[in-house]
Amino acid sequence: MLRVENIHKSFDDFKAVNGAKLTVDKGELVAVIGPNGAGKTTLFNVITGVFPPNAGRISLYGVAINGRESQEIARMGVSRTFQNVELFSRMTVLENVMVGRHGRSRAGFLSTGLRLRRMRREERQIRTSGLEYLEFVGLEHRAEELAGNLPLGEQKLLEVARALATEPKVLLLDEPAGGLNTRETERLAALIYRIKEREITVVLVEHDMNLVMDISDEILVMNFGEKIAEGKPRQIKDDPLVIQAYLGEEIDYSDL
Repeated sequence: MLRVENIHKSFDDFKAVNGAKLTVDKGELVAVIGPNGAGKTTLFNVITGVFPPNAGRISLYGVAINGRESQEIARMGVSRTFQNVELFSRMTVLENVMVGRHGRSRAGFLSTGLRLRRMRREERQIRTSGLEYLEFVGLEHRAEELAGNLPLGEQKLLEVARALATEPKVLLLDEPAGGLNTRETERLAALIYRIKEREITVVLVEHDMNLVMDISDEILVMNFGEKIAEGKPRQIKDDPLVIQAYLGEEIDYSDL
C-alpha cells in the first residue's frame, strides 16, 4: 500500500533522513522507533508533503505522492496526527472534527458562499459524521466543549478523530502516547486496535516501547537518519544493535 524508497532529506549540511526505506501492507501496523533526532518525524513530514525529499520516491498503491501538496496527499488517503497537538483550541471539539471532514466536501465555492440547499445538506452530513467519529474515539460527550479545555489525553484522541474524518487509507500517528499516563495509553491502544479493525493501515512513531511491542506487526528502527534494523517485535526486542542505539548500553534488558 505505502512504499518509501531511498528517501533523503537534508537541512543545509544536516542529513535528517538518509536513504530511508519502508514498505507497509494494507491493514498492517508498522512502528518507526529510534532515539531523539533519528529522523522519524522528518520522515513523516516528507511522506505527508510538509517537506519535499531531496531524493527518493514515495508511493501509495503504486502512485507517486512525493512532490505533491499536503492537501492533495490527504485527499489521496494519507492523514496524520502531530507530535505536538495541533488543534483549533478556540473551536469546539465537534468543529475540529468537522474541519477534517470538510476535506471530503463536494459543495463548490458558489454553493458555500450563497448557502445553497446542497451546501446546507452537506453541512448537516458533515456534522453527523463528525459526531460519529467522536463517538468512535469516546469523545461524543465533549462535542460542544472548546478543544483547548480538554486534558492532553483527550486532545490526542480528538486529533485522531479529526484525522479519521478525512477517510484515510493510511494513518500516520506521531508519538500519540507522549505525555499520557498508563490508563490513557491503554485507552489509546484499544483505539488503535479498533482503527486496524476498520482495515486502516497505521504507521506509528512512538517512544513507549511497551505500546510498540504490544500492537505492532513490524518495526523499523532508525538512527541518525538511517535504518539500522527492521523486523517483528520479538526480533527487534532481542537485537543488541537496537538496544545499544535506542536505549543505551546501561539499560536493563529485562525492561524490553
